Amino acid sequence: MSRASLEKKPAEVASMFDGIAARYDLTNDLISLGQDRRWRRLTVEAVAAMPGERVLDLAAGTGTSSEPFAADGAFVVPSDFSIGMLQVGKKRRPDLPFVAGDATRLPFADESFDAVTISFGLRNVVDTVAALREMRRVVRPGGRVVICEFSTPTWAPFRTVYQEYLMRALPVVASAVTRDKGSYDYLAESIRGWHTQVELARLMLEAGWEHAAYRNVTGGVVALHRAVRGS
Repeated sequence: MSRASLEKKPAEVASMFDGIAARYDLTNDLISLGQDRRWRRLTVEAVAAMPGERVLDLAAGTGTSSEPFAADGAFVVPSDFSIGMLQVGKKRRPDLPFVAGDATRLPFADESFDAVTISFGLRNVVDTVAALREMRRVVRPGGRVVICEFSTPTWAPFRTVYQEYLMRALPVVASAVTRDKGSYDYLAESIRGWHTQVELARLMLEAGWEHAAYRNVTGGVVALHRAVRGS
């Protein structure tokens, strides 16, 4: 995908992630200046999985986001639609049950998880509301969802600087690491074109989740959205 449009075609997006899988985690560390580790830690804390609980980790990529849940004693299922990402993850963590899956058509039974989470992946799904409904379907009544995603910085002067970095510096730095000249153009555009914090909360309610709320992190560069499934 040389210059991605925001008309997300699942096969093309998956192929793009296949191509950058080997250096994806390293690249994220570099372009976020290490902040991605903090964002993922806050996501784990928000999910608050208890030992023995079943957690579905969507857009799990190589499984980096899933490892803390396993370490805490939860049964975590890393799922992603990029086979390349899953292969890298399985080679590194053969003990984790990686599952290939499309977020809009999850290959899991109704009410089979206590919690579902997705980090930096929902904006790459072709139908946001359909994915949110699928997440609700596979979570038991009373279960919860936590979404960690890039969002809209709350301070206007910083928002301008951030968007300049996003569109100019991010693809340059990322392409130097991954040797891929187009993928991070798409990722930068997908961040800039994504919903605001309030808009995403409304979509969660539209999909049937209850008590949707969000917390800004790093001045709104990232937002953590949470909600629960009713009866």
